[in-house]
Amino acid sequence: MQGNYLKTAALLGLLSGLIVLAGYYLIGSEQGLYLGLIVAALTSFGSWYYSDKAALMAYRAQPLTRQQAPQLYNLVASLCEKANIPVPTLFVVPTQTPNAFATGRDPNHAAVAVTEGIINLLSEEELAGVIAHELTHVKNRDTLTQAIAGTLAGAITFVGRLATLGTMYGPVTQDNRRQGNPLGILVLIIVAPLSAGLIQMAISRTREFAADLGSAQITQNPLALASALEKLETVGRQIPMNGNPAFSPLLIVNPLTAEGLQSLFRTHPSTEERIRRLKELAQTQSSFNQPLKV
Repeated sequence: MQGNYLKTAALLGLLSGLIVLAGYYLIGSEQGLYLGLIVAALTSFGSWYYSDKAALMAYRAQPLTRQQAPQLYNLVASLCEKANIPVPTLFVVPTQTPNAFATGRDPNHAAVAVTEGIINLLSEEELAGVIAHELTHVKNRDTLTQAIAGTLAGAITFVGRLATLGTMYGPVTQDNRRQGNPLGILVLIIVAPLSAGLIQMAISRTREFAADLGSAQITQNPLALASALEKLETVGRQIPMNGNPAFSPLLIVNPLTAEGLQSLFRTHPSTEERIRRLKELAQTQSSFNQPLKV
């Protein structure tokens, strides 16, 4: 848990530094530096306080009441009792792509979102495995780190695009030259997309294995999650999921396909590897007696 606090602080620092540098290089004066500092402070606070809302808005998630889904609420409440965390707010995403994610700055301000597709596709045991996976993210406080990483990745990509526009349409000086630092802008254009992918990859991969283990410990049924992942991977490829790619690491299965060199920057471990580990875990019942890692 302490490691996630450090990661979150580091991500906020990177986000602030990026905004300050972008203001300086794109505007090319001390005014840009000061403007960057102000925007960085506001953005860092907003990324922390509103981290859940950004992800929910990205996927057009709608609040789900107990009256609308009493069985789902009872399932989540039962799993939360086993995980010893508060019951999060539930949301539904209006898409037939089967998927789910958790977000929020801490367990007391958490939200879990499921798609219409995952509710229709999975059995109760499989859905319990998925929900328990997301609750482990909440318990481990992965959700804040994930959301800020998504915000940072989106900001990096935006700055890269802004830098590209700045080279073409930016203001000019009296001697008919573009303002700003050309070398700095060039670096932003090249490095921004690569940095966004690397940050999300570094944050996401190990968390998924840990959340899979947490799900098995909560439900005592790793094979149910393995079966769910297999279905999500198969059907998810057939029905694309719309939304901001910057928040795709939040999802239990990444809806973005990654082939060739792109697979090196995959934010999730392969579904096949996750299923293999869960099946191995099912053969070692004593593993479930280990305490959840936080």
